[in-house]
Amino acid sequence: MSTPHNAAAKGDFAKTVLMPGDPLRAQFIAETFLEAPRLVTSVRGMLGFTGTYQGVPVSVMGSGMGMPSIGIYSWELFTRYDVENIIRIGSAGSYSPEAKVFDVVLASRAYSESSYAKTQNGFEGDMTFPSPTLCEALRKSADKLSVPLIEGCVHSSDVFYRNAAPDYWEKLRDEKGCVAVEMESFALFHNAAVTGKNAACLLTISDSFISHEETTAEQRQTSFTQMMQVALGSVLL
Repeated sequence: MSTPHNAAAKGDFAKTVLMPGDPLRAQFIAETFLEAPRLVTSVRGMLGFTGTYQGVPVSVMGSGMGMPSIGIYSWELFTRYDVENIIRIGSAGSYSPEAKVFDVVLASRAYSESSYAKTQNGFEGDMTFPSPTLCEALRKSADKLSVPLIEGCVHSSDVFYRNAAPDYWEKLRDEKGCVAVEMESFALFHNAAVTGKNAACLLTISDSFISHEETTAEQRQTSFTQMMQVALGSVLL
């Protein structure tokens, strides 16, 4: 059942997969929170683990950076491995003064200039949307853990180092309602819609276009624990 990108056998993945961008963050989550985690794939260093969380089977796997990468991994999980739910748990840059470093954002939709969805199946829109059911489970989990969520549109960008007018992000905030920027959710939500599966996205603010604060690579890997616990708690609901 393996693919060119995934060495797991059919049945190795749970129905719900948490998907950080960084494979080392996937390893941290598995080793910190899961009971009896086992490595099910490591092709190209993209680590995937399956274990249980409070008795419920759950998997965690890295997606890599950008829409082409998460597009491949999420598509294969949905279509080859019978995964029903993918919850992206990533980092984001804040476009809004309300979203401060280490705050947790629940994506209500994803805006992008990307051609990913058009190329994939001819979709002409610039917004994709998460699963209402998964989002509600994440809200309930956050409420149970007393973790405040900021809900709003996220900008899924194809470009990290953007050579554009310096106020481009203000226009995206003011015209599209984007509270933060990341690089994957637009494609993930599209793949879920096309395959009839479910996807959602939780993000921790790692840096701010407003305050110019930044977190370190180590903090991004190991310190975004509130987001991780909210995502894990949702599988119990």
